[in-house]
Amino acid sequence: MKTTFTEEGNTYVMSFEGRLDTAASAQTEKEMKVLNDCEGHDIILDCTQLSYISSSGLRLFLGLLKSAKSKGSTVTVRGLSPALRQIFDEIGFSHLFQMI
Repeated sequence: MKTTFTEEGNTYVMSFEGRLDTAASAQTEKEMKVLNDCEGHDIILDCTQLSYISSSGLRLFLGLLKSAKSKGSTVTVRGLSPALRQIFDEIGFSHLFQMI
């Protein structure tokens, strides 16, 4: 699992590459910590290169959403594969996150 943090204007972008499974979630959570300080910044989670996400990875996304919303920021998920998009649809995440 590889993550990359960038800024696009006033937006924080975290890109994910590989499998966000239980084994990778602890390290990924540390790398996502910078997003928790998002006050004044919206967030994009770029999943274009994400091949798999486990329940622990979904928990990270949900925790980030709650933190961002409390600070007035939005979280957008972009680039989900059809298989991952189906998971987000089935568990209701498509209604929680902005999707592009």
